[in-house]
Amino acid sequence: MSKKAKTITGIIIIVAFLLIGVMSFIDSKIEYVNFTEAKERMRTVEVKGHWIKDKESRFDPETNTFTFYMKDDSSNEVKVVLDGAKPNNFDVAEAVVAKGKMKDGYFHAKEVLTKCPSKYEADGKEVMQTKQN
Repeated sequence: MSKKAKTITGIIIIVAFLLIGVMSFIDSKIEYVNFTEAKERMRTVEVKGHWIKDKESRFDPETNTFTFYMKDDSSNEVKVVLDGAKPNNFDVAEAVVAKGKMKDGYFHAKEVLTKCPSKYEADGKEVMQTKQN
């Protein structure tokens, strides 16, 4: 192989790796949206909101899916189907972030993240007691 052919082959390999890197970065970029915007986009997004405890939620062991209803920060209510079991701290979560995309009229989540109340946050009583002493 001539020196020119080796150089061209090297450049092609470098460009291919750069393209793979750029495509991976674009695919990993996930946006926070509400359910209305999630319907418009055909890619994976994250929706922040709250679990609607008054509506049905259940785990189906046959399909390994957890179904619940969620209200986003714009007050849109949507059924969410998570691939997998209910997260451990789901029942005490202050907020829920569902990562996935809209499909067949519901939000198909690959992952659900929960924000739980912190045991380290004071409720104000400690501050009041300090002022009184």
